Amino acid sequence: MTIISTLGLALAMFLLAITPGPGVFATVSKALASGFRRTLPVIMGIVVGDLVFLLFAIYGLAAIAETFNALFTVIKYVGAAYLIWLGARLWQTRTSVTDIPEANNHSGKYSFLGGLSITLGNPKVILFYLGFLPTFVNLGALSTIDVAIVALVVSFVLGIGDAVLCLYSISCETSLQK
Repeated sequence: MTIISTLGLALAMFLLAITPGPGVFATVSKALASGFRRTLPVIMGIVVGDLVFLLFAIYGLAAIAETFNALFTVIKYVGAAYLIWLGARLWQTRTSVTDIPEANNHSGKYSFLGGLSITLGNPKVILFYLGFLPTFVNLGALSTIDVAIVALVVSFVLGIGDAVLCLYSISCETSLQK
């Protein structure tokens, strides 16, 4: 894997991370409802979901994704329901700088699973890894070190991209309240 292909992958991952979709909406809504620290498990769930699809793509497991199409459809609807629930909770709250006890009582485990399920049911992510990724990386020629580099690039870029979106959302909300 060359430096150019690694940088191209990083740019593509950054664009994937900031393109509006279920993961972005989940990150932003959780950030606005609960703050940065409580959004981190959602971001970790999103990153782990992306790594699952990355490994599916690298190791030729696209057939498994097709085989479990019904499961991914269920996961997609569970993720959508989670987003709707987050949106409804956000809609019902007052625009003040107080904590929302219900949002703060949710454990990181549920937030992580929410981020993971949203990513596993996200058609944008599925299409990226199973269709678009092979244009950046020759998946059949990756060594173990290359797989580790690709996984690190994906984790780092998505994690940082989602964290920046989270912080930006919080700062916008704070500036609107002033």
